[in-house]
Amino acid sequence: MKLQVLMFYQDDPKKCTAAKMVKFGLAQNIKKIGTKGLVLDPFSKNTLMPKDKSSINSIVGIDCSWNLADQAFSKKFNGIKRKLPPLLAGNPVNYAKLNKLTTVEALAASLFILGQKEQGLELLEKFKWGHTFYELNQNLFDEYLKLENEEQIELILKDYGLL
Repeated sequence: MKLQVLMFYQDDPKKCTAAKMVKFGLAQNIKKIGTKGLVLDPFSKNTLMPKDKSSINSIVGIDCSWNLADQAFSKKFNGIKRKLPPLLAGNPVNYAKLNKLTTVEALAASLFILGQKEQGLELLEKFKWGHTFYELNQNLFDEYLKLENEEQIELILKDYGLL
């Protein structure tokens, strides 16, 4: 799966996971989003489902500060917008906080949900805490991989005590 990042350059460049992915050739830094790009948008009404894989040609992470996310996502982007189902952050800054993911965590999560596990693990390998994100959410990823509709998410979250 082709991975892309639209960077707003709002975070510390030394801690920017998107910049590191671009540096290692794991994602492409873009200026414009194509119509078949899956845009990870935490404010989207629709949740990413495994069936979305058939209508996209890339996954786009919007790299911005969480403190400025509402501004960044108020812009009009092309593409197919989806939010991720609830996940726990594995990064040191927001460890175990629900949905406070870095760009690499969001892209890796998308890959897991879309059935691209090896590529997701390859992304996370570049970060010393990457395995933590996967381990925290491994069971959820297994469940989300089977999703057919949004209603199932609530049942999963109740099973895991996250609701």
